[in-house]
Amino acid sequence: MSKFDLTRAIPTPVIAFALLGVIAFVLGGCDTRAETKPEASARPVLVTTVKYEQQAPERTFVGTVKPRIETDLGFRVAGKVAKRLVEVGQTVESGQPLAVLDETDLKLQAEQAQAELSAASGVRAQADAALQRAIELRAKGWTTAAQIDQAKAQADEAQGRFNRAERAVELTNNSLSYATLTADGRGIVTASLVEPGQVVAAGQGAIRVARSDEKEVVVALPELLVARARDDNARVSLWSDPRKQYTATLRELAPMADAATRTYLAKFSVPGAGEDVKLGMTATVTLSDRVNDRIARLPLSALFNQGTGPSLFVVDTKTGDIALKPVTVRAYDKNNVEITGGVNEGDRVVALGVQKLDTEQKVRVVSSLTF
Repeated sequence: MSKFDLTRAIPTPVIAFALLGVIAFVLGGCDTRAETKPEASARPVLVTTVKYEQQAPERTFVGTVKPRIETDLGFRVAGKVAKRLVEVGQTVESGQPLAVLDETDLKLQAEQAQAELSAASGVRAQADAALQRAIELRAKGWTTAAQIDQAKAQADEAQGRFNRAERAVELTNNSLSYATLTADGRGIVTASLVEPGQVVAAGQGAIRVARSDEKEVVVALPELLVARARDDNARVSLWSDPRKQYTATLRELAPMADAATRTYLAKFSVPGAGEDVKLGMTATVTLSDRVNDRIARLPLSALFNQGTGPSLFVVDTKTGDIALKPVTVRAYDKNNVEITGGVNEGDRVVALGVQKLDTEQKVRVVSSLTF
């Protein structure tokens, strides 16, 4: 036997055992590689944030605070202005004197009327006495029926003249009281149209007073929003204090557009306006939809539906987990979808490639869409 013929020197069982060990090592290595297969990496996704808003966007308009009632007060009788008792910007109360006319002529007319009343009273007393005597004489047969009728007619005429004189006294007293112009309600003097020494006619505007019991905001609306002005909720805020808002109501809408601006003049009443709301202030009128439902507009590509209804993949940006949540769809259009519920305000949802996602996957946000 050659010294290099080892197969004959090594027993057959030993060789078999060695081969089995090599095969086991190789198989064990294969199993280890299978068990240590690396996990799939997080899938990059593009997300958008859910933001709910009114179905119709709010619209704002700049307006001016004005009084609902502003009147040019005037004297009810003609005369010369003796005194003006108020200044522009002054607050006046109901019944407060504003201006006074020269009362000389009015007093003379009142004295004249009073003298005529006294004369008429004497004539009436004389006629009544004559009628009474005629009646007594007729009872004794010393006068005729014609004389009775004549005395009665004279008594009736005297009574009529007396009544007319009484009315004249009342009218002249009223005219004398009209010489003092008074405010018919609480308000603010916005203009003075007369000065002392000026002769005015009856009814001519003298003092302009804006009533302060109710204020309104006047704005110009484009014709496309006339219907919304009638149907929407309106609220008012002042430029001087934007944080405070007032509920407003459309009180008047012009029936015809302005020829130059093609806008409609709208007046919104503000019942809750107090003393801090000054006339002439600049205000903002906001029109918002009366419908309480709010919608979120999202890209149509974010919607996932495999026969179980529309859903969205909501991303947990901290952990990278995703959850499929069913949503309520209000409407579709060419590129967007409007939802009314199912996800919360501020949730981040996958915007593209939802058909390739699985809830068991991890995702990684690479970009966000502002929608």
